[in-house]
Amino acid sequence: MNKTLQWPRPLLSVLATVTLLTALGGCAPLVVGGVATGVLVSADRRTSGTQLEDEGIELRAANRLRDALGDRGHINITSYSRQVLLTGEVPTDGDRVKVEQMVGQVENVRSVVNELVVAGNSTLSQRSSDTLITGRVKASLVDAQDLSIHAFKVVTERGTVYLMGRVTQREANRATQIARTVQGTQRVVRMLEIISEEELARLQPKPAPAAKAAGD
Repeated sequence: MNKTLQWPRPLLSVLATVTLLTALGGCAPLVVGGVATGVLVSADRRTSGTQLEDEGIELRAANRLRDALGDRGHINITSYSRQVLLTGEVPTDGDRVKVEQMVGQVENVRSVVNELVVAGNSTLSQRSSDTLITGRVKASLVDAQDLSIHAFKVVTERGTVYLMGRVTQREANRATQIARTVQGTQRVVRMLEIISEEELARLQPKPAPAAKAAGD
């Protein structure tokens, strides 16, 4: 499954993200806490076991950080295939290092990408802008028609768009090109697991067998 746990964010961002991504994907993505992110679980290319591991990582990491830091800072935790992305703001360099170390010690974590910045918490305006950018990126991926929107998770923080997912090199390059052209995007960071075209073919759902006509 996909879930992002973090320090509480405004309900406005949650509603905006859910409404927009539901319209794009045709079913509701799981969005918790209002981070500008989205992926459709039903078409996720991770195994069900990996999805459960990612959810467990986010829950355990969030609990540890709340115990250690309380309400100091604004931290988003996103795990995909056991690789954890940390985004948001913390008060000091020491906190930034501490958070990475603590998350890296969580069970099943494979690696940590620490994109935390030492700064005051982002404003409602900044978070709303990030939500809008995420929506634009996903809409552009849908419009491209040669990509599966379900293959990507998009996270936006302070204008930086993070692309996560299990995709081919062709899909990675195409999505990066699209994200870079979206209004408001400052930079694109790829956290993509590259698979072969052959592996992608194996992951595609098999068509249902045709029903036999009566009398056959």
